[in-house]
Amino acid sequence: MRFFKSILYLLVVGVLASGLAAPAMAKDRFEMEVEKEAEAVKLVRDVQRGGYDVVSTSELQEWIETGKEMVIIDTMPYEASYKKQHVPGAAQFLFPIPDMAEWDVKETDGKTKEDYLKLLGEDKEKCIVVYCGFVKCTRSHNGAAWAAKLGYQNVYRYPGGIFAWKGAGNPTQEVR
Repeated sequence: MRFFKSILYLLVVGVLASGLAAPAMAKDRFEMEVEKEAEAVKLVRDVQRGGYDVVSTSELQEWIETGKEMVIIDTMPYEASYKKQHVPGAAQFLFPIPDMAEWDVKETDGKTKEDYLKLLGEDKEKCIVVYCGFVKCTRSHNGAAWAAKLGYQNVYRYPGGIFAWKGAGNPTQEVR
């Protein structure tokens, strides 16, 4: 009988605890949804303002696997992070987090607009993919917006960046 009382006691405590936790969990879910919405709206507005498109992790992976001709730009802020791991075939070009309305070599690690044009190539129809670390990072927005501003027609921002790439189990490349 004592065993059954102990089990009953544990069940009652468990039910009460989960009942008390449920409103807190629901509140957290609601708050998390507000944050997701804000990120989604910001991403859409950045894309609209920047004049480029977006590509998902699975789409980019397919493009790489099928050998689609493209230039992939890694905008991670540190050379060491690029050297350690990047999307296969990506070249590095540093862009700042705040919007860069006018080209500023202090914000691009001394690189000029002409350096960026050289990296992107002469073919304005070529596919350009720009990424950073994660969705909230706006370096990829700056890189994509500048490619579009410079006249490239097929510019994509890969918003998930290296975190989504690795999260999907895709291989990375390193510089030795």
